[in-house]
Amino acid sequence: MEETSQLKEFLKDLFASQKLAVLATQSQRQPYGNLVAFVVTDDLRHLLFATVRATRKYANMSKNPRIAMVMDNRSNQEADFHQAAAVTATGVVKEVKESEKGTLLRLYISRHPQLRDFVSSPACALLRMDVETYYVVRQFQKVEELRMRR
Repeated sequence: MEETSQLKEFLKDLFASQKLAVLATQSQRQPYGNLVAFVVTDDLRHLLFATVRATRKYANMSKNPRIAMVMDNRSNQEADFHQAAAVTATGVVKEVKESEKGTLLRLYISRHPQLRDFVSSPACALLRMDVETYYVVRQFQKVEELRMRR
């Protein structure tokens, strides 16, 4: 249990230090990646991000809601081979319903105040990834897995 608690603290610290993630979607068996500004909920169960509905990534997610997001702390230095950490979160994405938006939108804007107008636009969707599993790679090849229970 202590190991799980330490892994959760590591994830919270990493996510607090990073504002961007790579979103991976797919369409017709072709992967597609994008940078997105994200925020995590306190319980680590959800990742929030926003996109305009008229984008390829939104169309891909509408057809196939299974996605992955990758966050890391690399510095593009040689030390990264031993010190950098990368996290892949896998799960299912849904657009946040208007009735649920208040708290989640405030959380997103508190992390990314410069995106207030963007995320408040009627053309923009606030999306919530329900995380199923985090895969954490540290020290180049040490892999840990954290399954999020519902």
